[in-house]
Amino acid sequence: MHTRRFNTLALAVVLSLSFVSAPGMANPGNGNGNGNHGNADHGNKQKNDHGNRGGADKKNVSDDVSVRLSYDRARSLAVNHGLTGYRSLPPGIAKNLARGKPLPPGIAKKMVPSSMLGQLPSYPGYEWRIAGDDLVLIALSTAIVTAVINGVFE
Repeated sequence: MHTRRFNTLALAVVLSLSFVSAPGMANPGNGNGNGNHGNADHGNKQKNDHGNRGGADKKNVSDDVSVRLSYDRARSLAVNHGLTGYRSLPPGIAKNLARGKPLPPGIAKKMVPSSMLGQLPSYPGYEWRIAGDDLVLIALSTAIVTAVINGVFE
């Protein structure tokens, strides 16, 4: 009789602890509905901003790298080195290849040939790549696109 009472009590304790701890072990959620209730306008920050901060809210997109390369100069280098006729990226991937965004997964990136690379401006911690028919400057540590010069290799 005593063991039956003990088993019932132990089962009640285990069940109550599992019900109490279940919310703590649940997925915290990655959407805008959970957490940070003191920061209620967090989800609408981008909609009302209109880009008036001058890039201060971007996550070290360029780290103060000012790309000093025009389309005309890059295109003439590509033509001089015979690097033309590349196909452009599919529209869905091309839309995601933008300054400040991570390099899209599955994108075919080619190294710029060393003969042309020697004539491009060099930035420590960054690397020039060919993506489709675009010339792209990528931060090595984060794979964030720093600059895109469209249609250089078409």
